[in-house]
Amino acid sequence: MKEEILKFEEGIELKKEIPFKVGDTIRVWQKVKEKEKIKIHPFLGVVIALKSPKKATGTFTVRGEIENVGVERIFPVHSPTITKIEILKRGKVRRKKLYYLRRHKKKIKRREGE
Repeated sequence: MKEEILKFEEGIELKKEIPFKVGDTIRVWQKVKEKEKIKIHPFLGVVIALKSPKKATGTFTVRGEIENVGVERIFPVHSPTITKIEILKRGKVRRKKLYYLRRHKKKIKRREGE
């Protein structure tokens, strides 16, 4: 098991710098394969968590709203399917994890700038 994890970590090219922080409003462009076509889909939201960004298995969680329904997506930080990350607005927060935003819809809208 440990050997498989080491092989997995060796095969991934780690990004040197992560341009966003928790609380930032970002748009993530990700490649999605549908049948034979490869499409690029954007996802807009607030970064509510950033877990182990310097490791190969690091992830970040983005919470957005699609058709007035709260949606969270977890993206791997070093994934080759992420083509671009746009920072739309910098956030000023005092916590590392913003899980409390799940209960406060008005705060999310204020952070996204709508």
